[in-house]
Amino acid sequence: MKTENWLEWDEETLHSFQDIFLTWYHQEKRNLPWRANTHPYNIWISEIMLQQTRVDTVIGYYYRFMEEFPTIQDLANADEQKLLKIWEGLGYYSRARNLKVAAQQIMDEFGGVFPSTPEEISTLKGIGPYTTGAISSIAFGLPEPAIDGNIMRVVSRLFEIEEDIAKASSRKVFDAATRKIISHTQPGEMNQAFMDLGSNICNPTAPRCEECPIQEFCLAHKNNHPTAFPVKSKKVKPKDVYYIAGAIENPKEEYLLVQRPETGLLAKMWHFPLQEVTKEEYTELLRTWQKDEEQQLTLDLVAEDLSPQVFEELPVIWQRKHFGEVTHVFSHLKWHVLLFYGRTKESFTSENGQWVQPTDFSTFVFPKPQQKLVTQFNKYQKLDKHF
Repeated sequence: MKTENWLEWDEETLHSFQDIFLTWYHQEKRNLPWRANTHPYNIWISEIMLQQTRVDTVIGYYYRFMEEFPTIQDLANADEQKLLKIWEGLGYYSRARNLKVAAQQIMDEFGGVFPSTPEEISTLKGIGPYTTGAISSIAFGLPEPAIDGNIMRVVSRLFEIEEDIAKASSRKVFDAATRKIISHTQPGEMNQAFMDLGSNICNPTAPRCEECPIQEFCLAHKNNHPTAFPVKSKKVKPKDVYYIAGAIENPKEEYLLVQRPETGLLAKMWHFPLQEVTKEEYTELLRTWQKDEEQQLTLDLVAEDLSPQVFEELPVIWQRKHFGEVTHVFSHLKWHVLLFYGRTKESFTSENGQWVQPTDFSTFVFPKPQQKLVTQFNKYQKLDKHF
């Protein structure tokens, strides 16, 4: 089967497609805050936030971010911990750090003015081909494709493109096809039309072809096999990693938080102390420290070490019951975390650690796994009058 069916479109077909598609978009487009204007800063922030994140999740974050950092200069001068706190819960925190670096680039290299060509835009930290295309087309009216998962799905069905979308080498095929059909008068609107169509109608598993404005042009629809496209190889399963977490309380009712290293996963973020263990050790702790008796819901603390040894350097008395398990999936890892509660008679020092009142947790940047641990811990607090 040919993969360059877009080359068969004549000018009449192309103009008909563009007119029908853009008319539909102007009538049905979603009312999103970053569509209120075409300022490149607003478009940039929204597109970075939307990476790997649902639109309805992003809206609230977008408003808060723009209130806190309304200009490129504000972002360039932002305190990193404050920036990460605003970003907290969106995940993929390198996106926020890259925004600050790119804002500093704009201030230093472009005089504080957002660059206006694809070549210059693509030099900014954290901006790849998709974001370059989105900003170029929406903010500056340039006929640049913004190729994301939605566009690849729609275009692959439109022309029955068989290239595997999971492979980076396939992007050039989708780039060629989209450049052929993109409007040169309304490129930003067309890119956004693809985004809206892909997210609302041309769904991955259950496309609503009867509602699609461009069904008459779609080869996959004509041949009655839209779900055969796009072609995508299976994702590699995330690696399982196992941790023990300690919610450790001192006599002042403070809890120990530790800060992660300056680089790597969840850099500079805060969480309860963690200790990596083997799957076998984790499974044993999960089984043997699960107490279901009613009396175990009270804080039955004894001078007993966790076995096998974890947190062995900490002078802590542990409750004879774990507080349950939380899991969190990153792009390449799946964390399994088993939570324990312990007390200490004195506020010992810990490298990169700090004792914090629970009422002050909101001032620290917590990654999603830590947020889940706090929620889990609070659930058990309600079961015990001590809290």
